[in-house]
Amino acid sequence: MKTKITATDLFLGILAVMLIGVSFYQTWLGLQQIFGGSSFVIALVLSLILLFLLWQIRRAKTSGQSPSSLSWIYFFFASFCFVANFNALYTRFMRTDIYTTELRNVNEKFSALETDVESKLNYSVPDAKTRQAIRSELNLLKIQISDPKNVGIGPEARQIIARIEKMIGKKVTPLTPVSETPDGYADLADRMEEQIVQMVYNLTPEEKNLMSDINNASLRWNKEIQNLLQMNPDVINLMAQGQIDKSLTEYNRLGSKAESILGKDKLKFEPTHSETQEVGKIGYAFSHAIKNFGMFQLVVLAGCILLDFGIMFIILLMPTETNRNTGNSSESIFTSKRSGKTII
Repeated sequence: MKTKITATDLFLGILAVMLIGVSFYQTWLGLQQIFGGSSFVIALVLSLILLFLLWQIRRAKTSGQSPSSLSWIYFFFASFCFVANFNALYTRFMRTDIYTTELRNVNEKFSALETDVESKLNYSVPDAKTRQAIRSELNLLKIQISDPKNVGIGPEARQIIARIEKMIGKKVTPLTPVSETPDGYADLADRMEEQIVQMVYNLTPEEKNLMSDINNASLRWNKEIQNLLQMNPDVINLMAQGQIDKSLTEYNRLGSKAESILGKDKLKFEPTHSETQEVGKIGYAFSHAIKNFGMFQLVVLAGCILLDFGIMFIILLMPTETNRNTGNSSESIFTSKRSGKTII
């Protein structure tokens, strides 16, 4: 029996080629981390199988046969494309967001470690609010000592020192600059800071070095990460993983050092590791989407379903009419003519 190709068949065929064509490209990209160069051939084979099955489903539908078995076979092969498509699309659009989120988390980890270690140290000034007030006054003192309009320990600086002495409960020794130059006064400000900090913190040499290392690392990584986050997405995607690995290595080193110096009874440190090395892998794409499910994840999911299963649903739901002369359904409802009595 000769089968006539209708306008509906032509439309569905073009639509199928377009959707499966896009699916082929995304499947190719999504399978590269598993199959490498062979992913092109695998994606092409899967796409051709899907097109063939869509044609068979359409033939079964128009001839009045059940397309159920063919639909299940299509679903099986399309599932591979769906997984690869989701990996490719999700990774492409979420890579920068994943990296920037992890970089910000690194900064938060350093800040949390700094706060945690500081809370476990011994202080001459036990009240945290008072220590914070002393730190604020100390910053003002450093600015005042280096102020070109009134360098050194002048009347304003002495007023600040008096307020600090009141909070500490101890006398602060005014120091002298090594030279009357901007560098000399900057050095004076640093030495005054060191003197007051030693009066506030009752630290052993090891604890002092530990706090210095953590403070310096926190400031350095905060600056480097903020500079990286201001770059364009391509630069972030290229450099982020290296920065994450280096920063977390130092974070784990300092955390372990803090646990060793302070003791496990005071500080219990758990090393942390990043999962961003898995970006681009199928398992990571799905696990990240599930943990952070939202509107974007829903849109990507819907897009992948449309690419791989949309045309099959359209064919299955497309109504057909039986040809009274041939007894089959080879004519589409868009091309067949209605027959029968007119009610109105």
